[in-house]
Amino acid sequence: MSEFSKSLDVTTSGLRAQATRLRHLAENISNADTPGYRRKLISFETAFNGGRGVSEVETGPVRLDRSVAERVYDPSHPMADESGYYDGSNVDLMIELGDAREAQRSYEANLKVFEQTRKMSSSLMELLRK
Repeated sequence: MSEFSKSLDVTTSGLRAQATRLRHLAENISNADTPGYRRKLISFETAFNGGRGVSEVETGPVRLDRSVAERVYDPSHPMADESGYYDGSNVDLMIELGDAREAQRSYEANLKVFEQTRKMSSSLMELLRK
């Protein structure tokens, strides 16, 4: 297998992993005001693709953040207990936005490597045709 193909495999796996991460971050942000919602966490793992001879990145299992959720006082809320409190979500928008920016930049970096590899491959084909 050519080094170009291996490079494309690695970058493609990085693009998939960051896209999955962005999807979970978007779910967290959209559910920031949902009572009882637990923030989703995702980790990355290295997977060796023996058939291709490369190590790729993949996402691990989705875990729920077990940090303490905010207690909200609203006696009129349907989920409120006898004291008037209910559990809010444990999503911190600043953390989610920071993680989203990091994931976006990682995605863009993988995309640039993908584009550069494609250009190098095209240039090599042009040279071989001459």
